[in-house]
Amino acid sequence: MKILIIHGPNLNTLGTREPDIYGSETLDSINSKIEQFCNTLGIEPIFFQSNHEGKLIDTIQSTDDNISGIVINPAAFTHTSVALRDAISSTKTPVVEVHISNIHNREDFRKISFTAGVCIGQISGFGSNSYLLGIQALHFSSLSKS
Repeated sequence: MKILIIHGPNLNTLGTREPDIYGSETLDSINSKIEQFCNTLGIEPIFFQSNHEGKLIDTIQSTDDNISGIVINPAAFTHTSVALRDAISSTKTPVVEVHISNIHNREDFRKISFTAGVCIGQISGFGSNSYLLGIQALHFSSLSKS
């Protein structure tokens, strides 16, 4: 089983960017944590990060039958991108939206997700563990279909 992990804009600055909101973990340490977790489940994670909306869309559109699911942190594009929503909507691959912070406990504009409605679920507010919970959701979802 392969799962694509997509990190959206500004997540490459984790560890230094607003640590009071996002914590002190770097993106590399989060990816390492994800990789260790995936190993326990027999999952191969594939990582992608971009600050560019079009690259995120191209990556989603290029998923093939070898990818069993996508865990995406659309970051700021969560609240702004109809194009990203459309890309998620058009893929046959199940997608879980995740956020490090609790977007529902922040500024009003962050409470609106353009992308959650076309995902199989949304997880937010558990720090980097939100990614692990998203992976777990995809894993159990695939097991229930077997």
